[in-house]
Amino acid sequence: MTFKLINPEILGPPRGYSNGVLTDGGGRLLFVAGQVGCDKDQRIVSDNFVEQFDRALGNVIAVVTEAGGSPDQIARLVLYVTTRQEYQEHLKEVGESYRAHMGKHFPAMVLVEVKGLLAEKAKVEIEAVSVLKT
Repeated sequence: MTFKLINPEILGPPRGYSNGVLTDGGGRLLFVAGQVGCDKDQRIVSDNFVEQFDRALGNVIAVVTEAGGSPDQIARLVLYVTTRQEYQEHLKEVGESYRAHMGKHFPAMVLVEVKGLLAEKAKVEIEAVSVLKT
């Protein structure tokens, strides 16, 4: 199974994401529910945005790994944040956390600012779609 990144010139060069990800169909789809920065006791790990992001992405990867996959098999990430400004203010640290988990793998991504998340005190929630090898 391979991923082909689709980034049409007309859209300009993407930074930190891909506009599309095409698979050859040789895999199983894993839909990962929204993950927040919670520990195993379902407690938010910190009030810090970057620490929540780091844990939420780690939780997504834990689901992918448990299913037999790896971070480079994630085809799509959706990031929900309660404050876009806080995300932008910590973009460098978020990028460092992202690369620590994902390396230089940049799936199709979207970031959406939302009024609130179900988990109280959560500042970020991440959901994913992964294509696992058969």
